[in-house]
Amino acid sequence: MGKKGIAIICNLDTRGGDIVFVKDLIAGRGHEPILVDFSMEEPPPFPGDVTTEEVAARGGLPIEVVREKYRSDRDTATRNQIAGAGAILEELVAQGRVHGVIGIGGGTATLVATSIMKRLPFGMPKVMASPMAAHPAYIDKYVGTHDITMHHTVLDIVKMNPLLEAQIVNAVGAVCGMVEMTRGTRFAFDRPCVAVSSFGFGEMAVQSALPMLEEAGFTPIVCHAQGKGDRAMEDMIRAGAFQAVLDLCIGGVIENLYQGNRDPGPERLLAAVRTGIPMVLAPCGLDILSYGGRADMLERTKGRVQYVQDAVRVQVRTTAEELRRAAEVIAERLNGARGPWTFLVPLRGWSSLDKEGRPIHDPAADAAFVARLREKLDDRSRLREVDLHLYTPEFARVAVEELVRLFRGERAQAVG
Repeated sequence: MGKKGIAIICNLDTRGGDIVFVKDLIAGRGHEPILVDFSMEEPPPFPGDVTTEEVAARGGLPIEVVREKYRSDRDTATRNQIAGAGAILEELVAQGRVHGVIGIGGGTATLVATSIMKRLPFGMPKVMASPMAAHPAYIDKYVGTHDITMHHTVLDIVKMNPLLEAQIVNAVGAVCGMVEMTRGTRFAFDRPCVAVSSFGFGEMAVQSALPMLEEAGFTPIVCHAQGKGDRAMEDMIRAGAFQAVLDLCIGGVIENLYQGNRDPGPERLLAAVRTGIPMVLAPCGLDILSYGGRADMLERTKGRVQYVQDAVRVQVRTTAEELRRAAEVIAERLNGARGPWTFLVPLRGWSSLDKEGRPIHDPAADAAFVARLREKLDDRSRLREVDLHLYTPEFARVAVEELVRLFRGERAQAVG
């Protein structure tokens, strides 16, 4: 095991003593700790390996201005230090000096450190130890769609004590273990990568499709369509990570329209639309809205069929009107697609819940969606009805064969 560089994103002015403890732990493990100091309040008790003056200047402001802004315009000061430290860390990573990063601190430190981590490559170990790690109002802002590991210290990072030390040791152990075992940030694929959206109620189709895609010469990569996963898929499509998408579980569109728990944001589908990669879509997830733990939404929809999945998850059947609205949004997005696509509609049901004889099954509502989608699409020939249930290997075969057809056609057109 060779020595690895581990950057510690820290504010030494208020937590210098605590950070020394972290630095010594990393060094004791045989790695090189690199202190990246973004202090904004006072001159630190000792300089970082990357000083706060360097960070401030790289962000565009002298440290004196940063300290003044911190008292009157804290957001400007914080943004400056994020920009400066982020640029410096990107350079250290490119130079091969940094192999992992850890942040330690409270609210401001967590915001700064995780904002910087988002700029670093996928696969690089990133650990944030913070009492804010489980805060429901902020966690999405800290992590978003990035591979950041949040370690909940429970206690504030103020004045070391045996309980806090135990948490910091665990966090440092995590980042050291990661840099010792990481496979790095360079990933080589010898076959085209296909993003596959998935969640539990469409799992049989997805699991059946994976070996079929591999047999057809693709590398399938599954993205969990629970809101964050499909949003991450969109980000990765925009970044060029995928050459096609088998988007069977697009329920995030309706979750966004009606504030469901699986809301991926307002740009679902648009990454593939704008980049022009081939896509095959299916309506899994449009038949339900996730309202578990939402007393207000469950009360509002109490007249509908509600499927209680477990203690925290409740699925509510979507109405014909909700589906018509979703169809309009989907059609508007697909009409702007730069590349080939096909929308497959399984006529016998859209998910494992949407089957004949089950309460969620509502063929009339499903038909309302299809009718509105057909009405609003510019090219109706791309809407294809299939006399199958989505939750079957047979539907998976149809979907994969269609994706292969689109992909090969696109390749042939590009060569021609």
